[in-house]
Amino acid sequence: MVSIKDVAKHAGVAISTVSKVLNNYPNVTEATKLKVNQAIKELNYVPNSIAAALSSKHSGRVALLMDPMRQTQAVDQVYMQYMLGALDCAKELGMDAITVFFSMLEGMKADDITRYLRSQGVQCMVVFGLSQEDRIIRELIQEEDFFTVVVDAPFVTDGITTVSIDNEQAQYDVAVKTIGDNILKLEKGHGPQTVLYIAGKGTNYVTADRTKGMKRAAEDLGVSLSIRYGDFSEAKARNIAFVTGKDKDVIVCASDLMAIGAMNALTELDIFHPVCGFDGITLMGYVGHQMNTVQQDFYDIASTAVKEAKRLMDGEKGRQVIMPHKLARLEYLDIIR
Repeated sequence: MVSIKDVAKHAGVAISTVSKVLNNYPNVTEATKLKVNQAIKELNYVPNSIAAALSSKHSGRVALLMDPMRQTQAVDQVYMQYMLGALDCAKELGMDAITVFFSMLEGMKADDITRYLRSQGVQCMVVFGLSQEDRIIRELIQEEDFFTVVVDAPFVTDGITTVSIDNEQAQYDVAVKTIGDNILKLEKGHGPQTVLYIAGKGTNYVTADRTKGMKRAAEDLGVSLSIRYGDFSEAKARNIAFVTGKDKDVIVCASDLMAIGAMNALTELDIFHPVCGFDGITLMGYVGHQMNTVQQDFYDIASTAVKEAKRLMDGEKGRQVIMPHKLARLEYLDIIR
């Protein structure tokens, strides 16, 4: 068995230096950390504390990595449903799960996170809310030291599964429904409809797919399309609608929160144009104006992700799993029953 002494000798440093690197002491140079971590990797060294955890009842544990939205004071229903679905499924399958928020990993490098997760007996990660900006988490996933299930991000290998709805088709469906319904309300001789699309955040993986679906809908329906990025923020969408939404026939939003912001802006301007959202969160039922939306079952998505984690740990290969979606118009009476 490889010992800490072997690592120190291989790296050309003192045993105490290896210990400092393993315990994330601040007074170690980057060059020394690099040498020690390289030695650890080459020798496949597992510290005693980690080995003990791996041999304990927590071996095979699943880590739920999440990055809840902090741009609104509203309760983040999406991540609450993710968490409930994942934890309930893990309990049902007899699996142990821990929740790790992205903010807990700030300032850590991929190797640091790997050691931390291994010390917790983690064998598989389920990652929610990943964006292209999360460079360290992406690096951690791509190193494939753990089996991984990613929700709403396009990673598939033998050890990585992705779970999501068909975001492109879902955006297409709700846009076509909303724009099509509005045709009957237009005056004769109106000409092609003008549509404002408030997209999400450019670095989010779902944004590219949803924008593609919106562009396809606009082309198929022959409408004039303007695109602005609202970053999934209710406040930003409200400001965009104030400035450019009043002159459009329809506003299509890539999230329900942005749809709520856009609708409130139109209400303040004393203008009514159809607005549609995406997600199907409960807040849509309290807006006052019914809006079309794409309804996702976040509880079921998270539950499926944990089942996929079990598949990977049982030796099955990673795959792409497409979950169902449906169009809905949430009403107040529906959400209080």
